[in-house]
Amino acid sequence: MRLADQIRENVGIAIDTLRTSKLRSALTVLGVVIGISTVMAIATLINGVQQQIVTTIQTAGPTTFYVMKVYSETPLNPDNLPAWVRIRPDLHGDEAERFSQLPEIGYSSLWGIKVARVEYNGLRVQPNRIYGADSRFTEIIGGELASGRWFTRQEVAGGRNVCVLAESVVQTLFGRENPIGRTVQLGGRPATVIGVYAPLTNIFDPPGVETAAIVPFRWLDQRFDINRTQEQFIVIKPRAGVTVDAAQDAVRIALREMRGLRPSARDNFDFMTQGQILQVFNNLTGAFFLVMVALSSVGLLVGGIGVMAIMMVSVTSRTREIGVRKALGASRRDIMMQFLIEAATLTGIGGILGIITGLLIGKGISMAVSVSASTPLSYTVVAVLLSLGIGVTFGLVPARRAARMDPVEALRYE
Repeated sequence: MRLADQIRENVGIAIDTLRTSKLRSALTVLGVVIGISTVMAIATLINGVQQQIVTTIQTAGPTTFYVMKVYSETPLNPDNLPAWVRIRPDLHGDEAERFSQLPEIGYSSLWGIKVARVEYNGLRVQPNRIYGADSRFTEIIGGELASGRWFTRQEVAGGRNVCVLAESVVQTLFGRENPIGRTVQLGGRPATVIGVYAPLTNIFDPPGVETAAIVPFRWLDQRFDINRTQEQFIVIKPRAGVTVDAAQDAVRIALREMRGLRPSARDNFDFMTQGQILQVFNNLTGAFFLVMVALSSVGLLVGGIGVMAIMMVSVTSRTREIGVRKALGASRRDIMMQFLIEAATLTGIGGILGIITGLLIGKGISMAVSVSASTPLSYTVVAVLLSLGIGVTFGLVPARRAARMDPVEALRYE
């Protein structure tokens, strides 16, 4: 008998066996379903988040980077800053202006962020981010201008009290009323609405945190007490064809000259690149994924032990059948192949159910957090091979026991 025919026949026998004991088989593959579905759901979600991050980075441009007073992956307490942070000088607008004159740099501007309420005619929204920036905001952050206009050069340079409101804020405060030309209160300071901003969905934002308004940086700087360590930064976009390293070197040299640093002195400022942002995310999701794989491995191990148990029972209950097959000429290899394929079929079905369940769960979570997610084909192939491998591994002991049975003793079995 050809191998393909033998496999087809054994798969048919395995399915018939599973049909006769549906509940026992379902309980046996439950661990495999849980393990595979957990891995697939997490893989789908992480892949969707990665795609979102890549989209966000592409919006700003992969070479865009930031000059900061200090860059720390852990939050700093503004009321108890380390001494090495306190002695660092603040960033200034003339430094951003100097960078913009470098031949390697296409865009440079000092930005700031403040959290405050937006109010209009007795209505107000929850405190959220107010960006102090300029008219090239969407080139860095993403999104688009839904209506109205951005700031003029004069408004940016003079720090005029004008603002661009986010769509969600406009819907809450104005409803169907046109907000353009109206005066709102930003943290209790009056500003005239000149445009409406449609933000790009950003998975970095915690729930409830979003951009409420954009104002000229000078206006924000003059009317709010900005935390110079954590709420202020210089955005830099190199010219086309200039690498991040070359642009950073040019900015570093210019800033060290402006601050009079000696050659042996360390930089008293930090850079933050898109690569660092992506690396921080990869570190977080990588650790999260490993934890979930470890947890799902417990489910797979339990499922594998269940498969071994049900196959041992199956071998015992079919002892006479094994004896008959051996008496008719079946070899040890044939018997062993039969039970290995039966075990692999059992876990393979569990794997397919786990893949379907995991994809549905992953899609559901992705839709809940507004992230477009898809699962790479390689993950599905690995999940199928993993489930089949569990069946073969844990079915090996029962299969060997069946293959080594003496046909005479097997036929005498009651």
